[in-house]
Amino acid sequence: MPTIKKITSTDTFSVRHPVLRSGKPLESCHFDGDILATTSHYGLFLNQEIIGVLSLFETKNSVFSEKLQFQIRGMAVLKEFQKKGFGASLILHCEKECHNRNGNLIWFNARTEATAFYEKLGYQKTGIPFEIQDVGEHFLMFKKI
Repeated sequence: MPTIKKITSTDTFSVRHPVLRSGKPLESCHFDGDILATTSHYGLFLNQEIIGVLSLFETKNSVFSEKLQFQIRGMAVLKEFQKKGFGASLILHCEKECHNRNGNLIWFNARTEATAFYEKLGYQKTGIPFEIQDVGEHFLMFKKI
């Protein structure tokens, strides 16, 4: 049975690197804001092994008017564990966390190939696709909570 626990930002690298930053230096796994007190990192563990990660940043996107917004970054599940519901578990866990912190909205930049996954969880695309250098095409997605 998988469990979700708070972890450190560097604990996320074991999943962020192979899934999101493959072929890039390990340092590319560090995101601005990773060590802020308002940022939380979560690991999904299966048999004591971390197989999925998600970072939750308290940060406002000016596209949205909601007062307390959270951004999901670094959402990743190891390839061999994808399409088994683990990613959805991480997202739902973070939605509860945002609700408990009185958040109004969750937003993130989703890779184009991942948008269908997020749409199944009730997230919506807004705007046009855009390129993140060395990463690929993304959409801004959001959900009011």
